[in-house]
Amino acid sequence: MYDADHALRMGIPCLWMRGGTSKGAIFLAQDLPSDPSARDALLLRIMGSPDLRQIDGIGGGDSLTSKVAIISRATRADADIDYLFLQVFVDQALVSSKQTCGNILAAVGPAAIERGLIAPTAPTTSIRVHMLNSHEQALVEVSTPNQLLTYHGNQKIDGVPGHHAPVKLTFNNIEGSMCQTLLPTGRAVDQIDGIDCCLIDNGMPIVIMAAQDFDLTGQEMPQTLDANSALKTRIEAIRLQAGQMMHLGDVAEASVPKMVLVSAPLGGGLITTRAFIPKKAHSSIGIFAAISVATACRMPQSPAAKFARYEAAGLCDIEHPTGKLSVYLDLDAAGQVVGAGNMRTARKLFDGRVFI
Repeated sequence: MYDADHALRMGIPCLWMRGGTSKGAIFLAQDLPSDPSARDALLLRIMGSPDLRQIDGIGGGDSLTSKVAIISRATRADADIDYLFLQVFVDQALVSSKQTCGNILAAVGPAAIERGLIAPTAPTTSIRVHMLNSHEQALVEVSTPNQLLTYHGNQKIDGVPGHHAPVKLTFNNIEGSMCQTLLPTGRAVDQIDGIDCCLIDNGMPIVIMAAQDFDLTGQEMPQTLDANSALKTRIEAIRLQAGQMMHLGDVAEASVPKMVLVSAPLGGGLITTRAFIPKKAHSSIGIFAAISVATACRMPQSPAAKFARYEAAGLCDIEHPTGKLSVYLDLDAAGQVVGAGNMRTARKLFDGRVFI
């Protein structure tokens, strides 16, 4: 049970981990305040927000390194652990629980073993994770040879140097994770401010648009996109309208929907993406956003479909500024997406106490 005086004097147990292409702080729920307002105020202090450098906290001054996972034993019978993802904004005093994060999920499985919530089995440990943000379940398979957790292996993912132990993620029933349905408007394409948009939620609410409709090639690097203030103003205007259409309400201060520009692939993948999370250009693309893009590619009317170059059945390499993110789509006999998966890696960076 959280004790404010003890936390002030002795610090709070914290795992700092890389999960996929993100980094975040992982806490046991019992070590943080149960009241969301008190908890969020504490996390802002821990991360050092709001401050672009997060100089007085452990955040890295980037949305990809200002993330938090809170884990505990499961509260439902069909899961092993509960996982709450929180995005701590860098430049605002804001903590959002309105989305989940597949990259940090890759660190949650190993963290549950590190914290004694799960007993490892050999050669891998399967952990059923209840994702509290979306109320969906994921299966996380962690490398535990000889019943020992390892971060060393031969798995390579773009955006992360070196090779590490694989962490396999499998998702089912993620349609409408926040919007209740896969296509919140019932259509694969809607026009917003004269731009064809696909409003879709297969694990993450996103808006897909053709880069060429903004006079872009779709191969621009994130820093170029971020420097284009007129572009970002147009995209944000579309995002605010899309939020209402996706039944998300006023999203001005929300981290969803994400905005994704698509174009033809150049590296042998399914499609090329340039994602905004939601107002800053992403150096890669999130797992659930990639799954949603891959799903939209199978919808003939979607802005993504005309650029898609299909690979092996079910396998989709989503190109992004720093490489590719591979996702797997499970299809039924009618070709409908019924499940998805992804291979990630994770690494423990430090285990100790963070002070406030």
